[in-house]
Amino acid sequence: MNVAIATLKHALLITAFVFMMMLLIEYINVLTRGVWTRSLRRGGWQAYILAVLLGATPGCLGAFAVVTLYEHGIVSIGALTATMIATSGDEAFVMLAMIPRSFAVLTGVLIAIAIGAGVLLDWCLRHWGREARPPLHTYEVHAEACDCYPRGRIVQQWREWTLARASLAVTIGLFLGALFTGDVGPVQWNWVRISLLLTSAVSLFIVCTVPEHFLQEHLWEHVVKQHVPRIFLWTFGALLVTALANQHLHLHQLVQASPLMVLVVAGLVGIIPESGPHLFFVTLYAQGAIPFSILLTSSVVQDGHGMLPLLAHSRQDFVVVKTINLIIGLAIGMAVLAAGF
Repeated sequence: MNVAIATLKHALLITAFVFMMMLLIEYINVLTRGVWTRSLRRGGWQAYILAVLLGATPGCLGAFAVVTLYEHGIVSIGALTATMIATSGDEAFVMLAMIPRSFAVLTGVLIAIAIGAGVLLDWCLRHWGREARPPLHTYEVHAEACDCYPRGRIVQQWREWTLARASLAVTIGLFLGALFTGDVGPVQWNWVRISLLLTSAVSLFIVCTVPEHFLQEHLWEHVVKQHVPRIFLWTFGALLVTALANQHLHLHQLVQASPLMVLVVAGLVGIIPESGPHLFFVTLYAQGAIPFSILLTSSVVQDGHGMLPLLAHSRQDFVVVKTINLIIGLAIGMAVLAAGF
């Protein structure tokens, strides 16, 4: 029972942090809509770099954007493959909460691998006389006009408050108060506690000031309804399974006995086009049960649910990208494992 309660508290803390980070990403995405697509259209090295940076952005938005551009023939399959290597989907938020230093290193390594793999793939296709892009279709980015800080209307918005705005504001306010008193999160004042406080304060400001359309469509319908329940359930499940497995199966000994087998399993699990299964390996790494090479393999192959739109568009392209990423993930992971990491 103690394990379940401790796991529940940990999962709630992680989910709250993930929610607030997704809220910030959603806010920034609307403010900058249309800028990144113009750079991607120009092609060249900047297209690969920008595609990879979009993929490395926590969450699914960057990956979805590049898939959409690929479907319209604006970016190449190399840029798409690079994006999927760099992305970790919603798991990136969880890693940022659980293993921030390792996540920074992992992101840098993934970006380097992704750019190299994307450029090499397109070069090979051109060398073999194959098209790296699907046929070009007309694609227009509809920049959504959003006055995200509507001066003069904020008080009126609260006079006509909705359940969504009140619920989010009260929830974040209570979480902010619990962080400040030390009832939630680190007891001592450190950079983690300060970061959580700042993130919570900014999130509360956004919820209290954004227009109703942004709050309903982007925060409530997208982040709260679609992402938060799944993130909490996967996080709680992964933490609980890992805690129980460590108690009864001695996972540390199993990994030490067959690290290569665990690495291959991590790569195969990464094929699943869904956020969640990767969290098992994130949790194991956070607890010191697996080496960095296994986390790297899983991260290269998996892409959250960023590939789901491509699966609907072209199953052949989906299989091609996933196969390439699996080969790269296993090859690099085995090399890093052999080097002792």
